[in-house]
Amino acid sequence: MRYNSHREPQRYRPVSSPAPARRVLSGMRPTGRLHLGNFHGALRNWVELQYQYDCFFFVADWHMLTTGYEDTSQLQQNIHEVLIDWLAAGLNPGVATLFIQSHVPEHAELHLLMSMITPLGWLERVPSYKDQQEQLKEKDLATYGFLGYPLLQSADILVYRAAFVPVGEDQVAHVELTREAARRFNHLYGRESDFEAKAERAVKSLGGRNATNYRQLRRRYQETGDTEALQRAQALVQANNRITVADRERLLGFLEGTGVTILPEPQVLLTAAPKVPGLDGRKMSKSYGNTIGLREDPDVVVQKLRAMKTDPARVRRTDPGDPEKCPVWDLHKIYSDEATRKWVNEGCRSAGIGCLDCKQPLIERIVEEVNGMRKRAQEFEDNPELVRGIVAEGADKARDAARQTLDDVRRAMHLRAD
Repeated sequence: MRYNSHREPQRYRPVSSPAPARRVLSGMRPTGRLHLGNFHGALRNWVELQYQYDCFFFVADWHMLTTGYEDTSQLQQNIHEVLIDWLAAGLNPGVATLFIQSHVPEHAELHLLMSMITPLGWLERVPSYKDQQEQLKEKDLATYGFLGYPLLQSADILVYRAAFVPVGEDQVAHVELTREAARRFNHLYGRESDFEAKAERAVKSLGGRNATNYRQLRRRYQETGDTEALQRAQALVQANNRITVADRERLLGFLEGTGVTILPEPQVLLTAAPKVPGLDGRKMSKSYGNTIGLREDPDVVVQKLRAMKTDPARVRRTDPGDPEKCPVWDLHKIYSDEATRKWVNEGCRSAGIGCLDCKQPLIERIVEEVNGMRKRAQEFEDNPELVRGIVAEGADKARDAARQTLDDVRRAMHLRAD
């Protein structure tokens, strides 16, 4: 999906968040066993993030239905395979929260409530709406679910009040619909009837000097658009331990002339996504049949890599080549150290090494990586109950967080009597 955005990633700043300020949320559709492209494109980054942030990672089975609703016979098996691949790759259920989307019904409830206020045009303008209909002509995608799946993605993020969504640089705009949806919800439902009076009382509770500074910074921002003043005022509020959580929310909203921030706008968390070529030189993808699986048999991995396409200019062993025109070189950029890359670059251009010579260090590194995945996966393959226990525990934790958000949402929309 792509959403239109005129903002730079560095300027994305959540106004406030009742949840942990460093929560990260991401998901993956269950299409079956994962491959090296999935690992280096997203999963390896998740493994690193789990020790730096409060991470929630989910298998997006409902999203799978938006394009694959006609045949769900393999869905449960695919979910199981994805979870094993996650664990084999190094996701740690003792640190990160791993769960299945459909096991947390609050995703669906927030999606329903958000759909009541989201303009139809916001969904129709998503470029992938028409792009995927064109690319997947064999499927009937003229469904309500397919039109609304970008909003379901927004609900996935907002139900956990995630501060960050990890994406590659080419996907920064994908988060914008979520930000717009949160902004619209807060505008409609974040205003208390006596908001200004409560906000003014909250300003006084900051204390004399802080209250004066807050008012001066708020005036500078609202009169001149001084973003530095806004950031300083936000920091002043966040650092004050004397005020209640409710007053903190009022003060942060009061700065921008809005109300209480019920659904914070998430930031993008830019992540490196190296180009992972498939065996035929195109992007590694199951649809192209050019993948190497994370748990592939090592002998098959060797056969695939030995047959992998190289620079077409190297017809004979003595023909010099250009690494930049060879997909094997892109794998060297991921797996090889500087000395090996130098050896490959010079040897290829001078015809000092052949293509099989060039591939050998890669074969050794990738087989080593795959063997590590296979070894770590074995425990979970032999004990399906262990996997079920991990996702059940993850769903319990995810539901606790999601329920808190839905309680606030229902209260703001007057769907609760209290």
